[in-house]
Amino acid sequence: MKARNIAVLAVVLAASALSTGCVTGRRMIALDTPVQTAPASSKGAIAIGTVTDQRTFENKPPAPSTPSIDGDVSKASKDSLKTMIGRQRNGYGAAMGDVALASGATVESQTRSLVAEGLKRRGYTASDGGGADAIKVDIDEFWGWFSPGFATVSFEARLRTKLTLSQGGQARELVVNGYGINKGQVASDANWQLAYTRAFEDYLKNLDTALAGAGF
Repeated sequence: MKARNIAVLAVVLAASALSTGCVTGRRMIALDTPVQTAPASSKGAIAIGTVTDQRTFENKPPAPSTPSIDGDVSKASKDSLKTMIGRQRNGYGAAMGDVALASGATVESQTRSLVAEGLKRRGYTASDGGGADAIKVDIDEFWGWFSPGFATVSFEARLRTKLTLSQGGQARELVVNGYGINKGQVASDANWQLAYTRAFEDYLKNLDTALAGAGF
């Protein structure tokens, strides 16, 4: 092998190692809900009712944006799937270890926190109890993935929820999305977290617009 080809191969291998980092095993990360100074509550209380994970997982899906786990999804418990938020990949794009929420958090608890923050920003008091005014949340998407590149990795996260709002005896449905992307060089907790932070911020912005349009 010519010296030039050896040098090129060395650069490619180094870039691959740099961009992927440790991708085996299970990565546990904590996600924080972006908090903004909210106006004093003046619009009353809204109860956040059931928040349900409706995501569909697949074994070896063709697209990394489709939820999957390291193993057979049919043998995983529903409770464990509620903690899964992404898959790691190697330098060739092959799926490797899981990415899961830390500290007993689930996609349901994280989404409840996001919706509560959105309500507070609009001047409502969010509660967990019952009441005439309430929101039910179905989670259709809550997933992160990355696509290895030559020198950088694109970390992406996407959320999609269906909100059923009940107010004054009337019910309506809203679909709220969030998307975030972060380009980094190592598959680190911080890079995953930044992609999700941006997705959360986008979700809260879209939630505010949706609630305003619905008269909340």
